[in-house]
Amino acid sequence: MSASSPLAGSRLIVVGAGSRTGRAVALAASAAGARLVLAGPDPRKLEWTAGELAGEAEVLPLDLTDERSIAELAAKVGGFDHLVSTAAMPANGPVAELDADAVRRAFDAKVIGPLLLAKHLAGRVDGAGTFTFFSGVAAWRPAPARTVMATTNGALAFLVRALAVELAPIRVNAVSPGIVDTGSWDGLGADKAAFLRGVAERNPARRVGATEDLVKAVLYAIDNPYVTGTVLHVDGGGRLA
Repeated sequence: MSASSPLAGSRLIVVGAGSRTGRAVALAASAAGARLVLAGPDPRKLEWTAGELAGEAEVLPLDLTDERSIAELAAKVGGFDHLVSTAAMPANGPVAELDADAVRRAFDAKVIGPLLLAKHLAGRVDGAGTFTFFSGVAAWRPAPARTVMATTNGALAFLVRALAVELAPIRVNAVSPGIVDTGSWDGLGADKAAFLRGVAERNPARRVGATEDLVKAVLYAIDNPYVTGTVLHVDGGGRLA
């Protein structure tokens, strides 16, 4: 990203900066000259991310399930230019076995949290800034035991359209990852390689995604002034396969 991009000299909030994807976004933004605010529930992970950045960073606690926490973040941040949220709290499992509290947390992370971030922070955006949230391919390709994931990701896709209209000229977009090797599949152990190979064989791009693919989409959403209310599908065509 060039020095003339919106990130050079801007202030960027990364919600979920302790995750692998959030950390990658923060690293890229810092390298492009942004001043970072790293927010999330685990201060240790945020400090780890802060220690890897090329430039200035502030670490602030944030609980997306608590509106007071969101309001406190807004008060501490003051003015800013861009916000990216990679937050997710999965509630996977068969419908008959779902835990209601886990379902509520999933909606807090993907739907209610982003809505409240807009409520408390939109008035603090300097000029025509951006909000970029993370949806996911499950909304377009639902699967058994992924009903909550499909629903929350789909709701977020519609939320960004509504926010783009209401908050204009602030631009609001979403990035929708497909199967990306961010480390979230490491729990498969020895089966991981076979799983990812099968994904690559089935989707039109004939590969799985990398964290860098997601970062490029986020930077595009921030940098292109004519993109708003849009879901950027970074899934190798996986929703089509």
